[in-house]
Amino acid sequence: MLKQYQHIQVSVDGSKEADLAFSEAVGIAKRNGATLEILHVIDTRSFQNVSSFDSAMVEQVSSDAKNKMEKYYDRATKAGVKEVHFSIEFGSPKTIIAHEFPKKHNIDLIVVGATGLNAVERLLIGSVTEYVTRAADCDILVCRTKEVEDALNDHKDN
Repeated sequence: MLKQYQHIQVSVDGSKEADLAFSEAVGIAKRNGATLEILHVIDTRSFQNVSSFDSAMVEQVSSDAKNKMEKYYDRATKAGVKEVHFSIEFGSPKTIIAHEFPKKHNIDLIVVGATGLNAVERLLIGSVTEYVTRAADCDILVCRTKEVEDALNDHKDN
């Protein structure tokens, strides 16, 4: 028997893998008649090392994120997903994606890309994704691009 998902969370960061995860999540949401929650987490730790920290920087990052999220929202609704929401959260991506957001939104499936925007993590599964797969209380679907699969296979051969 196939499981019916009701509340699907997809985490996006602008990477190819996140875009693939988004497409997969849209398809699953349509097939299940589920609510799709599109999540972007702004890692506040990235602002701690900025010596001339000011609110204009946070506003610019937030504005950019909102524009991207509106585009994802439009894509999902045009694809036929009936109920779509997006959220921009600030904090630690690992804990928000794996624990806080799913609990608050009754998520039963998290869809993530295998890696994010960190170039070092592209050879192996991303640290956020790895944490989410170990720590989340619901089902997880990890999506990989062909480039990630090829890199993993090349790494195994060496």
